[in-house]
Amino acid sequence: MGISKLAHLIRFDAPTSVRNKEIGDYTGKIIALDTSIVVNQFRSAVPGHLKLSPLTGLFYRTLTFLEHDIKPVFVFDGRPPNQKRAVLEKRAKSTGWSSSPSLNTVSSFTQDCHHLLQLMGVPCIMAPGEAEALCAHLVKSGTVNAVASEDMDTLAFGGTVLLRQLNAKRDSEVTEYSLLKLLEALQLTHKEFVDLCILLGCDYCDKIGGLGPSRALKLIKEHHTIEGVMEHVNRKTHPIPINWEYKAARKLFFETPQIDTPVLVWNEPDEEGLVQFLCKENCLKEEKVRGRIKKFRESLLKRRKLREEDEKMGPNRQSRLQEFFPATRRRKAESAVFGRSSGTKRSKTE
Repeated sequence: MGISKLAHLIRFDAPTSVRNKEIGDYTGKIIALDTSIVVNQFRSAVPGHLKLSPLTGLFYRTLTFLEHDIKPVFVFDGRPPNQKRAVLEKRAKSTGWSSSPSLNTVSSFTQDCHHLLQLMGVPCIMAPGEAEALCAHLVKSGTVNAVASEDMDTLAFGGTVLLRQLNAKRDSEVTEYSLLKLLEALQLTHKEFVDLCILLGCDYCDKIGGLGPSRALKLIKEHHTIEGVMEHVNRKTHPIPINWEYKAARKLFFETPQIDTPVLVWNEPDEEGLVQFLCKENCLKEEKVRGRIKKFRESLLKRRKLREEDEKMGPNRQSRLQEFFPATRRRKAESAVFGRSSGTKRSKTE
């Protein structure tokens, strides 16, 4: 879930913190990805208990990132906090998997994902806790340029740049969120923003009943903390959960992952190793794997040659025809993100 209705709130109250971009705009950038988010997209798309579909999707998506000269860093979840156990069980069942990951061991499927990514030559990191928290820490520290995730809690963890819809399609519209611009637009400190996210609803505790995004933002601006909100909120219309563990949730958002600065290295994909793993051990057709790797190498070589030509020509080069089209797609995406007209109204439930 991430943070409930945060994207909705941003659309109305902080649109200047969002930009629509193309996947090609991130050429040369280092992007941290929460591996569980990527894998669950493929699990949801293809129901069932076969592990091959997520592995295949991870293989194809990673190659497309590399084709664009994007440097992915895949981050794996470590031990999840106790507060998230119920959420993990619910997510596991919704995606057709019988149980959530073990709290103490690395699953065989996670090991397979890690092995696949190693064969593809991309760095993998095992987080001490939540992968999302480590991804946010990596972008805050400047180790990576952005975090790609569909969960908005990257921003609550302090991730300065969040990318959504980085789905590896050539014409994909990526939504980029800037935490600094978001805080400026909402006129909140990061501490106040974290309390706002808890009021909206997060994975780590319940929320005050009946409190919509607009009302939650107004209360935080007036009273600055959850404690201040509780003193002034009408408890009949907005009941406060019994034994509400909001302080534990707040602590999780501010904890710094205890991990050494990772050494990130990218290598060429191991074609023979990939064929052995995906085809001999997991029954994917060999011609598909070899064909995709061949296409990847040809595409990457072409892009690098074009970039070298552009660098030689300098700022006076003539723009290529295809560079004019993304602006049209961005206008369409902007209409979808911010509403079709300036007269778009909020939902009455807020």
